[in-house]
Amino acid sequence: MSNFSSWFSRLRSSSNYFYRTIHNITTHSNATNVLTSHRPRMTWTGSVLPLAVAVCGASFALHPHFNPSLCDASVPSDAINNSFGGKGSTQYAVKGSHKEFPQELLHELKLICQDNLSLDYDERYHHGKPQNSFHKAVNIPDVIVYPRSEEEVSKIVKSCNDYKVPIVPYGGATSIEGHTLSPHGGVCIDMSSMKRVKALHVDDMDVVVEPGIGWMELNEYLEPYGLFFPLDPGPGASIGGMCATRCSGSLAVRYGTMRDNVISLKVVLANGDIVKTASRARKSAAGYDLTRLVIGSEGTLGVVTEVTLRLQKIPQHSVVAMCNFPSVKDAADVAIATMMSGIQVSRVELLDEVQVKAINVANGKNFPECPTLMFEFIGTEAYAREQTQIVRGIVSKHNGSDFVFAEEPEAKKELWKVRKEALWACFAMEPNMEAMISDVCVPLSHLADLISRSKKELDASPLVCTVIAHAGDGNFHTVILFDPSREEHRKEAERLNSFMVHAALSLEGTCTGEHGVGTGKMKYLEEELGVEALRTMKKIKQVLDPNNIMNPGKLIPPHVCL
Repeated sequence: MSNFSSWFSRLRSSSNYFYRTIHNITTHSNATNVLTSHRPRMTWTGSVLPLAVAVCGASFALHPHFNPSLCDASVPSDAINNSFGGKGSTQYAVKGSHKEFPQELLHELKLICQDNLSLDYDERYHHGKPQNSFHKAVNIPDVIVYPRSEEEVSKIVKSCNDYKVPIVPYGGATSIEGHTLSPHGGVCIDMSSMKRVKALHVDDMDVVVEPGIGWMELNEYLEPYGLFFPLDPGPGASIGGMCATRCSGSLAVRYGTMRDNVISLKVVLANGDIVKTASRARKSAAGYDLTRLVIGSEGTLGVVTEVTLRLQKIPQHSVVAMCNFPSVKDAADVAIATMMSGIQVSRVELLDEVQVKAINVANGKNFPECPTLMFEFIGTEAYAREQTQIVRGIVSKHNGSDFVFAEEPEAKKELWKVRKEALWACFAMEPNMEAMISDVCVPLSHLADLISRSKKELDASPLVCTVIAHAGDGNFHTVILFDPSREEHRKEAERLNSFMVHAALSLEGTCTGEHGVGTGKMKYLEEELGVEALRTMKKIKQVLDPNNIMNPGKLIPPHVCL
């Protein structure tokens, strides 16, 4: 039964995110809403959740909790004194301070948000504990608000700034580095009710959306127009969160990252001001690039309320190919050789034999359990097939075998589905474990060396570890499965992660290619960027957020002083 409870918790954060469905409310009628149905926000006691909880063996106590004090936040008692983010930290609970929540502010928020505000303990706990991450904090949010418009966000932020109460913006809940933790309590701004498509410009190939819409929902809306948004992080990720973490995904090798696909933003600053960062022009040399400043700022500079995105035409034809190798180094060598050949692949994904085994276990598949490359080629039918055959030749020169490809839509969809659900496959293989996920990225020429060195270290570890790489742009992940309540597990997972980060930094790489910093990667930033860069970041933060209310305790290491 405990396994079922664990799976229920993880499945809540999938693309059909249960909590988000409950909190969808009818938005303005003068804009297109992606959802086909509209439901008013429901209370927990009136929802169907208690039925699911009963099946889970009463994993949660669903009772209203109207006292905003957080002295009862559920964190293991031995974690309260742990710190996180320091240079030598191996702890997993983020320390924070907590003050009594001002009743005057609570009254103001109720006036602004009406019924779209929650003090329910379970709801607050859920928002304060990432669903796909082992990271924890000693506190959870005092209040959850669900704004319905940019104006409401502005009023909420301004009120919080007046009372110097921390704010944590909350998107698709798919981040894995503790971005949405609330170590100091405060107000969690859940953006899931702001998910309208405000304007679609087919001839300009751009779209203006609110931040709560998911990339998968957006692509469903765009498909009839022959367009799509090319970034594809984890299922359930929202556009606002994708901006905050500067994410990418498997298609970044062809289309770039979030930095390359956002034209402009509207952002609410800490004082409540609403700033538009750029026009809708495809390029501009007018002033500072404020759009790029906000993208990747992880909610520490402002709350994104509107995003203008570049779109792409849906490819006329595509081919998905798979092949196997005796070692991860051979597979990485083929990925590099493919990129050097000049072929513009749209995806190059590498899976090691442990990850393939996890996919087989979770999906009932029978893929050969050895290092595997997955490719996608796009263009005209003739061009895509030509690319496929050229890469087949490259594979045969690098010890590759079992080169197969698919052109049928359902077959291609199924192959990418099992790849996108790789993390859930790992949990299926080890259902009682949590995952520490590395995210290093190096110049492409160093990828084979780094993966082979890391693989030796992972294979020698007593923990179960898998390797997944966006091999076309030098970015790879390891999923390290461990029990965070066991100190020896925690230290070994951190040792492995640290080994890969320092190896990547020694090769002019980065500690995070796409997942962002949050709390989990802060301790590596000084080594990567240097203290002067961090001081510059802190100066920018102090100017835009002098009261330090915007997602405090994230991104900038706490030891950095001006």
